Amino acid sequence: CGGSVSNSSGVLQSPNYPGSYPNDADCVWEIQVENNFRVTLTFRDIAMQSGTCQRDYIEVYDGPLHSSPLLGRFCSGSFPTYVSSSNMMSVHFHSGSRNSFRGFQAHYSSFPAGHNTTIQCLPDYMHVVVSRDYLQSQGYSAERVTLNDRRCRPTVTAQEVVFNIPYNGCGTAQEENDDTINYSNTIRVASSGYIIKRKKNLDLHISCKMLRKSWQQVIYAAEDTVDVNEYQFGRYDMNITFYDSPAFLQQVRSSPYYIDLNQNLYLQACLHNSDPNLKVVVDTCVASPDPRDFNSLAYYLVRNGCPRDSSYATYPSPSSHFARFKFNAFEFMSQHPSVYLKCQMLVCRLGDFSSHCHQGCSTRAKRDTSSAEKVDVVVGPLQLRAGGAPSGNS
Repeated sequence: CGGSVSNSSGVLQSPNYPGSYPNDADCVWEIQVENNFRVTLTFRDIAMQSGTCQRDYIEVYDGPLHSSPLLGRFCSGSFPTYVSSSNMMSVHFHSGSRNSFRGFQAHYSSFPAGHNTTIQCLPDYMHVVVSRDYLQSQGYSAERVTLNDRRCRPTVTAQEVVFNIPYNGCGTAQEENDDTINYSNTIRVASSGYIIKRKKNLDLHISCKMLRKSWQQVIYAAEDTVDVNEYQFGRYDMNITFYDSPAFLQQVRSSPYYIDLNQNLYLQACLHNSDPNLKVVVDTCVASPDPRDFNSLAYYLVRNGCPRDSSYATYPSPSSHFARFKFNAFEFMSQHPSVYLKCQMLVCRLGDFSSHCHQGCSTRAKRDTSSAEKVDVVVGPLQLRAGGAPSGNS
């Protein structure tokens, strides 16, 4: 239950709804809609154990679960409606170990935020647009709009004032918490008048909050024989590429990538971000014959930084934005028509020696509050060469 939701509207409901939900359930839905949109969540049905809401309850957060304000916690009563202050909202459903009931159903939708200021969290910078009509309606001039660092000038058009603000420059501040790495800056608009000021200066506080939990996936297939405060939430942009040797000079561009059993496979994960103070490591890689199910029949190469397959190894990388590793095309691939690989990467601050990026092999608690972004990556397809003999390359 739970998961990431990105459609503009939809329905959330407890497991088995309208049947009885199971005991000991913990479900978290992360609703993330378009930049510069807001989320409206309305509950249509609630049938849970009432009282103090200690065993069974629903929580709604104004953003990610661990680091956002709690909008409401309830288990019965009237059907509430909640509105987010950004493009993200989280819903947490918890059931205890006694009675179970029908549960809940809720509908969500998105709507445009005010367009006085818009912000996009792009891989290399924050893209901020301030409406000139808005500035003029408040009595401010577009010519007096600056950042903390006045050397970083905007582009001024007939309708807009546009800033492209780097994550690592122009006075951008960085801060970490349990769910996000936050980048913030302030656009300042000075009031007119040199002798007498009749208006206060205007400060627009802007922020991009990059989510720590963000999965890209690495997929390969084996075809058988043997084959005013404005802020938005964004996700780190990362990809994984196969290379033909441990020198990591030549990318494998063919698709599918035909390989032999036991052939060494070389992969490089790359984080596309302008902040040089980020570090990428491989956390978990798991193989499955079903790209939608990595639990029922799964083969782990590495889990929580701990190698599970003897052929798995990492390589030194030229930059903290890269992570290089390899494994062999294993026997698991010869037993299924298609095999998919999902890898979870961690993104941490370089100087944060308490993060999992620096701890290596570890056993995770059920609820991870470490300062590391989690990014899943999928590459492929990869197919075993028909009739291919086992390879002994290294």
